Amino acid sequence: MKLKTLSMAIAAASTAVLALGAHAADPKLAVVYGGGGKFDKSFNQSAYEGAERFKKATKIGYLEAQVTTDAQGEQVLRQMARKDVDLVVAIGFTMAKAVETVSKEFPKVKFMIVDSVVPGNNVSSVTFKEQEGSYLVGVAAALASKTQKVGFVGGMDVPLIRAFGCGYAQGVKAVDAKIEVTQNMVGTTPAAWSDPAKGGELARAQIDRGVDVVFAAAGGSGMGALQAVKDKNKLGIGVDSNQNPLHPGFILTSMLKRVDNAVFDGFTSVKDGTWKAGVTQKGLKEGGVDWALDENNRKLITPAMETRIKQASDDILSGKVKVVDYRAGSSCPV
Repeated sequence: MKLKTLSMAIAAASTAVLALGAHAADPKLAVVYGGGGKFDKSFNQSAYEGAERFKKATKIGYLEAQVTTDAQGEQVLRQMARKDVDLVVAIGFTMAKAVETVSKEFPKVKFMIVDSVVPGNNVSSVTFKEQEGSYLVGVAAALASKTQKVGFVGGMDVPLIRAFGCGYAQGVKAVDAKIEVTQNMVGTTPAAWSDPAKGGELARAQIDRGVDVVFAAAGGSGMGALQAVKDKNKLGIGVDSNQNPLHPGFILTSMLKRVDNAVFDGFTSVKDGTWKAGVTQKGLKEGGVDWALDENNRKLITPAMETRIKQASDDILSGKVKVVDYRAGSSCPV
């Protein structure tokens, strides 16, 4: 997106905020979406849904913009900060460097980053225990698999996505250590989030090797993997947002990563005057991750499977099961 177009988009969003009838006392809020796009039906869309939920509940609007390349990060954040916003929420770990730089330039503006940790007296960082939610869908995959072979398609090959894959594998192996887990990554650059063709190619290759359940944690690329699953009459597992409705009957479940709650809570804290800098980590206990069960996958999850998955969740909450975070030692126990 060119600078002129970006400026017009932000200006249009500003007009929309004013049109909502915001009062002088209302905070000025902004969200900047990362790679994959606002409507990626995954990570960014979850952030959008949280912002929309806040707007509906409070009648307070917000500015928004989209970053398509890492280089745009600082540019977009500066434009937002110059509008004297109270809080800018940056979505995605690829925005970390930009947030660190721009937050120092605008010490009176609050910044929040989702999925990374950035130091600063005016920065709040929200991270998740993705391994816990991934463990639960791993249990589901193992229980549903008929071939004893399950797969994982990740987006960008970074420790964060390795944590998804590792948690998934731990959940699978907790059910049956003999089940084979195949893992592939779409790529090593941010483009890996928006390549559905490659995502589909990887999923089909796994299925051709006998995999019958594929967990796609790849942003927009995951759409291709889930489509391939449907085309091959196998089962997929969605991520971040509830993706069960994408292909009813073919999506076993979705690993929910509540980015929507993070954005909603961030906006609310500024409105209520309770915002604080620092790091917040959200796991099962904090309502940050979970698994999805609804009318779209109800027939795929038997009562026995549901009981087993809920027991796994209870075991994590009680501390009986401790899911290893790949990022802690750059290794996975299974």
